Amino acid sequence: MLSRFKQVDVFTLAPFKGNPLAVILEADDLTTDQMQSIARWTNLSETTFLLKPTDPSADYRVRIFTTGGELPFAGHPTLGTAHALLDSGYTPRQPGRLVQQCGVGLVELARQEADVWAFAAPPARVTPLPEAQYAALQTALKTDAIDFSAPPCAVDNGAPWLVVRLQSAEACLTLTPDPQALAAIAHAADTHGLAVYGPHAAGGPATFEIRCLMAGGSFGVGEDPVTGSANAALAGLLTQQNRRPGGGYTARQGTAIGRDGRIFVTYDDAAGKTWIGGSSVTVVDGTFRLP
Repeated sequence: MLSRFKQVDVFTLAPFKGNPLAVILEADDLTTDQMQSIARWTNLSETTFLLKPTDPSADYRVRIFTTGGELPFAGHPTLGTAHALLDSGYTPRQPGRLVQQCGVGLVELARQEADVWAFAAPPARVTPLPEAQYAALQTALKTDAIDFSAPPCAVDNGAPWLVVRLQSAEACLTLTPDPQALAAIAHAADTHGLAVYGPHAAGGPATFEIRCLMAGGSFGVGEDPVTGSANAALAGLLTQQNRRPGGGYTARQGTAIGRDGRIFVTYDDAAGKTWIGGSSVTVVDGTFRLP
């Protein structure tokens, strides 16, 4: 059995500079085990499977798999799947809008510019890291540049990250963390990785530099190139901690591993929504031989 397949690069318009995503466009006949096998085979951070929605208000339903398990939500798969669907010829029910059904429920997407779509960040549960663990956090990151005036917090919007602010973008880019200690602090906070960020100087390439350091579990290990869920977590935490830069900002991610991801955050206070946006580009377009 053949299905349409696309591999897209997310949070970039330059192929190979964002975060790749595999998308199976016709997956209704696949079992969970088959989806997991395919995700292990593609060996990307995530593989998504498009299905007919069961909620009448949704345009489509998606299941999101890492090589190790299924996620209820993830940001770059949300934008990448929407791009693949539109690139395949789908016409949204409402022009410039899409509604995705996934494990966290319904997620709204909106076109912000000709080549930029954004998703409305799902609600998140925020849990401050106990101060007793601050020393372990410094040990894990091997830095004394943590800005504890913004308390580190575990933020779970369907993908749990421990969000940590550093004093500068340079401090973020030069991190050389201890992987074993990193995993211990992440798991102690009931998260699967650290989203570490620092501000750029005025006139820099973005407002913030961010790195997402994965520590096992459903996230896998290593550094994620560009991460929608973590940027959504950061955007919400900035508001909660009264550190929000006006009506929006930009973030750069992937620099330390040779990528150049760009994230656009917009706060819509009137609607009570935070939009996490980025571009996507199709790199591979063809068919997938399903088991």
